[in-house]
Amino acid sequence: MSKKIAVLPGDGIGQEIVAEAVKVLDCLCDEFGLPIEMESGLIGGAAYDEHATPLPAETIALSKDSDAILLGAVGGYKWESLDISVRPEKGLLGIRAELELFSNLRPAILYPQLAAASTLREDVVSGLDLMIVRELTGGIYFGQPRGIRTLESGEREGFNTLVYAEYEIERIGRSAFEIAMKRDRRLTSVDKANVLESTELWREVMERVSKDYPEVELSHMYVDNAAMQLVRDPKQFDVMVTTNMFGDILSDCAAMLTGSIGMLPSASLDLNGKGMYEPIHGSAPDIAGQNIANPLATILSLSMMLRYSLDESSMAERIEHAVNQVLDSGLRTRDIYADGMQEVSCSQMGDAVVKAILSEQL
Repeated sequence: MSKKIAVLPGDGIGQEIVAEAVKVLDCLCDEFGLPIEMESGLIGGAAYDEHATPLPAETIALSKDSDAILLGAVGGYKWESLDISVRPEKGLLGIRAELELFSNLRPAILYPQLAAASTLREDVVSGLDLMIVRELTGGIYFGQPRGIRTLESGEREGFNTLVYAEYEIERIGRSAFEIAMKRDRRLTSVDKANVLESTELWREVMERVSKDYPEVELSHMYVDNAAMQLVRDPKQFDVMVTTNMFGDILSDCAAMLTGSIGMLPSASLDLNGKGMYEPIHGSAPDIAGQNIANPLATILSLSMMLRYSLDESSMAERIEHAVNQVLDSGLRTRDIYADGMQEVSCSQMGDAVVKAILSEQL
């Protein structure tokens, strides 16, 4: 029985990078019999331009009716003047909430071929394989009340609320512990429990959940120290679990350890393993339409989709092996280019991955 994928390219380079991932999917379907059907939808600025909302009802229905969602990116300069309630990013936050995609998996893996591309010394980052588990549907990005108000003095004041319920902390904790069980069984919970009561509760709940996973070594770290440790000694970490905002920041920091944010995929899962898959970089409007973006993070997001939501691990391995083969051959998009390598466009990189997948068949 075939599975259905909702394809949401979004804005900016999202259109280009998703097109390359679709090439890979088409190859797996045509050459290896992967039972997949795809249907496209609008989200973000592209959706606002057509429907005056960044998340149309049609896109919500399509996503709920699908087994997984492949997303490109949202946002861009064009829509920055809109009211915050209808900016493209609200489409992304909205679909996460609608589908209850609370567990965001952000791996930071340094491919050996790109060790020299990292801004840190090779001995510090070589062999890096880190998973950041970010709570995705709670915290300060969703907390109420929020807004901008005028005080009696006439001065305006912006305010947001950081709030976490016990059940939200417990379910992301269990997700992180389950992932740690499949890796090196070390979990670092990142908070700011010394000054924020919401993360004091976070730490208490993590300790409680840990009793159900005695094989996993749980440690705690304040977020400021965690940021420092990520650039001082990143290989000390195996799995990190943290709040929505802290995870947003730390995962982008970890991305640069790998040489380029253009290399890193992500998965956002619900309780049943249904997920949305997207590269962690943004829409990069400054290079949109130039065919120079790196599609590998999106292609690797597709690999995560096959493994986590569609139960097609062998197909996921085909993609991962192909990406390694392409990097071994010296092909590089501009963001990971180095002297002696061959610079290729976004579409050429996608073609190269497809060619490498086909070569595995021979």
